[in-house]
Amino acid sequence: MSTNSGPAQGVQGITENDIAQYLANTPAFFERHAQLLSSVQLTSPHGQRAVSLQERQMEMLRERIKGLEHKIVEMIRHSQENLLIADRLHRFTRVILLTTDPAELPARMVASLKHEFMIPQAAIRLWGVDAAHNGATEVELPSEDVKSFAASLTQPYCGVNAGFEASEWLDDPTRVMSMAMIPLRHGDASFGLLVLGSPDPTRYAAEMGTEFLMRIGEVAAAALSHLRPAA
Repeated sequence: MSTNSGPAQGVQGITENDIAQYLANTPAFFERHAQLLSSVQLTSPHGQRAVSLQERQMEMLRERIKGLEHKIVEMIRHSQENLLIADRLHRFTRVILLTTDPAELPARMVASLKHEFMIPQAAIRLWGVDAAHNGATEVELPSEDVKSFAASLTQPYCGVNAGFEASEWLDDPTRVMSMAMIPLRHGDASFGLLVLGSPDPTRYAAEMGTEFLMRIGEVAAAALSHLRPAA
């Protein structure tokens, strides 16, 4: 006979596991002893009242169904949120594709990002672009520290505003509590930085996922690469 690590063994060494295995392997037992289903009394988890085995099974099924319903609702909510994000990204990309003058791209990107994703503050700075675009606000040459920082980023930075130089590009840096800084690359070379700022210190948290921000950066960099000198 098998052993049981739970309650003490029963008569003649029969354990609870032995009984459970017997009942599982002998479903006809309850057909021969149908009265047991109604006579066995268990304690309900919803109070101290006694319920029959059948009632207890129904309660367990209801709890399981309720748990499945919650999971389905959560899945639907996530799918709706993903659809909204996809729609916003689609409109952002459409703005880029409809911009025929490359010189207008940075400003239109910033405006679209702020509108579609409800970003309070945003800015773009570029370097190494064609000389024809020198003098534009977005092409104001940042310091070497900024360019080195952008080149060192393997993924977007998300976190508190620790007085970064890039925060000064935003409209009101004193109100920026958290930031996202997304490097813009052409091949292996970085040529710009997209900066997002929020007064909410948790909007861009260090532990948040950056996959979506990376996609935004890739789309922006692909379009803005047209401002670089022809190879």
